[in-house]
Amino acid sequence: MREAPLTIGAFAARARLSPKALRLYDRLGLLAPAYVDEATGYRWYRAEQVERARLVALLRQIDMPLARIAEVVELPGAQAAEAVAAYWTDVEERRAVQGAVVAHLRERLSGRRPTMYEIRTCDVPEQAVLAERKHLLTDELPRWIPAALDRLLRAAEECGGTAGAPYVAYHAEVSPDSDGPAEACVPVADARAAEEWVAANCRGATSGTALRVEPPQRLAYTRITKAQVAYPQIISAFEAVEAWVERKGLTITGPCREVYFADWDAVGATDEVCDIAFPVA
Repeated sequence: MREAPLTIGAFAARARLSPKALRLYDRLGLLAPAYVDEATGYRWYRAEQVERARLVALLRQIDMPLARIAEVVELPGAQAAEAVAAYWTDVEERRAVQGAVVAHLRERLSGRRPTMYEIRTCDVPEQAVLAERKHLLTDELPRWIPAALDRLLRAAEECGGTAGAPYVAYHAEVSPDSDGPAEACVPVADARAAEEWVAANCRGATSGTALRVEPPQRLAYTRITKAQVAYPQIISAFEAVEAWVERKGLTITGPCREVYFADWDAVGATDEVCDIAFPVA
């Protein structure tokens, strides 16, 4: 025998929620009443909706965005569990970054002595570069950078191979609020082959790989370890090079860049892996 429908008050008590919360969930499309009386506006619920109501409430407790909750509650049990685990992994990664930012701010605001960086210069000859540009925020960088560089390195194999270390250039700030753009770049040995490859593979694309020739330039740079690449520690390295350039009376002539000269997966946290560089004149 099917259980009689429940008033919003009775359902709220059984679901351990307030009628106010149930009205909110209805308005957001997360938990609609089984029936609404058109004459009185009274909401009626079925007993089998209690589990969904409690699930929504629990997901709200972990600050899951409403749009994501709407997806999770429609999934079968095992898939819903995986979705919650994936969400919490994202939360923990974000909190780890926020913790690092707090530590960085404490060091900076307390006036403690910053990490010392050795600044050097080098001259880079004219080079043809395959590049992929994208507008994105800080939390997207760790996934986009290796994926974009991998695509470009595979393309470079058809263009005579690479002619220098791959790098990422920042044409504007990339932060939680600013989306750059950033540009993944790989110097190639055969400019003519690269031009033909781009024409054959990127024709008519609104985004993707492009080819350009960079003029000879001088870089001011500092070398950092794999551990120092993490945000926000890496900001200290950029600031150190900028301060050195200013002290020397030089002018920055192009976007800052991260030059990756080592195999990321093969090195340890204390191994040098990246140059933080600015073109200067």
